[in-house]
Amino acid sequence: MRKTLSILLLGVLAALPASAQEKRRVAVLDFGYGTVMTSVQAIFGTNQDIGKGISDMLVNQLLADGTYRVFERAAIDKIMNEQNFSNSDRANPATAAKIGALAGVDTIIIGDITTFGRDDKNYGGGGGGYGLGKYGGGGLGVHKAKAVVEITARIIDVNTGEILASVTGHGESKRSGADMLGGGGSGWNGGGGHLDMGSSNFGQTIIGEATKASIADVATGLDQKAGSLPAITAPPPPPVDGLVADASSGDIIINVGASAGVKVGDTLAITRVVRTVKDPATGKVLRTVDSPVGTLTITSVDADSSVGKFSGSGKPAVGDHVKRPQ
Repeated sequence: MRKTLSILLLGVLAALPASAQEKRRVAVLDFGYGTVMTSVQAIFGTNQDIGKGISDMLVNQLLADGTYRVFERAAIDKIMNEQNFSNSDRANPATAAKIGALAGVDTIIIGDITTFGRDDKNYGGGGGGYGLGKYGGGGLGVHKAKAVVEITARIIDVNTGEILASVTGHGESKRSGADMLGGGGSGWNGGGGHLDMGSSNFGQTIIGEATKASIADVATGLDQKAGSLPAITAPPPPPVDGLVADASSGDIIINVGASAGVKVGDTLAITRVVRTVKDPATGKVLRTVDSPVGTLTITSVDADSSVGKFSGSGKPAVGDHVKRPQ
């Protein structure tokens, strides 16, 4: 019976897509909000980077859901600064793929905030109605408020730059009741002009409620897409082109390490140049003829050098070439 259950379990796992068996490692970039910047300024009285705030909230939601392995946000910011990427680059799939590759993730999530506004109305009391933005004039009356937030998120394969999936999240919040409206105010007070979208202060506002609902909607869509994404394909290992630096003992030292893509466990080919063919007219080297010496299995790596165990019929010497087999 136990054997039968094991066979059935293996069959189920084989039928699952690779992405369902292995969590994708994702990074989330700040969302673009250029199309709603006027609304943002009207609501908060000044420009606020809601794209960063929504990205942070989405990261927290994805971590809670557990469908993806989420890359640390601070490390993404560091890469953006080191590579001099601007905020305008964050919605570009090609740039996003490059950032994801540098971060070591297989998938990156980018997106845009397409709707971020309020549609409030005040009936009676001389308050007057209005569209997007802060509260209107004073007066006692029936106040009806509605906030709408929509965001679109796209999943990018960092190896190809291909858009694997796109989801849209919609969130609304409504309130109504008799209200004494003051001389203005957005219902938000961030302190020092900084908007913390993860704070309870923001979350309790009507726009905060709509934002939270839209992010939950997007996260649900991303979770649902996870199972249908293509299997994770690891990129080919980088080529290695180094030299033997020391061969005086059984531990062979070469002049390339982790910065060149060498890892513990790699098996590299050691070859020796036996003939050089030059252009008789210019003296330029046209071709080198190599002879195999053996292989080197890497046992230790630092940034700029590696140590390995040699295997083969030849005897390695300083200056021999070390390459990754093709």
